[in-house]
Amino acid sequence: METMIDGYRIYPGEHCGSSSMRGLLEHYCGLKLPEDAVFGLAAGLDCGFFDSDAMDPPIGVFGRTASLEQDLGQHLQIDYREQTEDDDAHAWSQVREEVLAGRPTMLSGDILYLDYREYKVHFPGHRFVLLGFDDAIEKAFIADRIRDIPEACSYGALALSRNPPEGLSTQNLWGRFYGTEVGRDLVSAVRIAIESCAHRMLGQSADQAATEIQIPGDRKPANGIAGIRAFASSLPTWGQREDARWVASFNSRCIEKFGNGGGNFRRLYAGFLAWAYELDPQRVPNDASALATQAADGWTGISEMLAQAARGEAAEDVWDQAARQADAVADIEEALFRSLAACGA
Repeated sequence: METMIDGYRIYPGEHCGSSSMRGLLEHYCGLKLPEDAVFGLAAGLDCGFFDSDAMDPPIGVFGRTASLEQDLGQHLQIDYREQTEDDDAHAWSQVREEVLAGRPTMLSGDILYLDYREYKVHFPGHRFVLLGFDDAIEKAFIADRIRDIPEACSYGALALSRNPPEGLSTQNLWGRFYGTEVGRDLVSAVRIAIESCAHRMLGQSADQAATEIQIPGDRKPANGIAGIRAFASSLPTWGQREDARWVASFNSRCIEKFGNGGGNFRRLYAGFLAWAYELDPQRVPNDASALATQAADGWTGISEMLAQAARGEAAEDVWDQAARQADAVADIEEALFRSLAACGA
């Protein structure tokens, strides 16, 4: 058996989640938005700091929420839902049926196993859209953020990615649009998304845990501004680690290169704030986008320091320099999100 959904527009983009949801929003709801608007409407920005021997590397940061895609649906009042599945065979059967019914389907997995990509490290939670399959050649056809044409992925690689044998698993997660109606106008959705993001970053969210990426064995979980400050406090100790170069290398790339638009997702958020200001100047301070860009530049600077440390080319005090930079970024972001929270009060 084989099938392929025609007419689906694949948007190459900066981040897998926002570019995938951009295409799905257009396909199902007729809602055409730039990628940075999609990211911001999802209130997708965060800073999760983890310290866990279950991870490789065991310490680091990540700049988006775990619930970005579902939160986007909630903020726009679209009936989009996600679910996991323990049984791999049933998980494949479920999404096959979705595609056979003509429904492009959100998937998630560890990018390391996807055989059309060239990743050398585990990176769980990657997002992509299933568009078709061909049983004769055992290939699935996927919309990913890298090109505007479908990618061919072997069934075996896709199964490993969706529920990998090591590292973090998203447990065959998949998402479906149960409706196509957009129940909330963009101005209202912007207000809700900014309020949600500001409260979470400031540690004031009532459902904080629901948006956080859960790391097994995490000794020092911290998110939002507190996550940035925990990261800053940790950095001076990295030089004493036997795996210091590996930890620095991974985090340098995670901050700047692993599909986040640069500056630990802050450049995407700066673009959203500029878009939102044009939509509703009363809800967004006129310097908000510039502050987010300043924070992004700070994160890029940290990434560059860590890259130098990973190559063995940095000064001895590089860890302290990076820590000071991270503290400065935390100050910028605290000022940004306090101003955003106050603007909506």
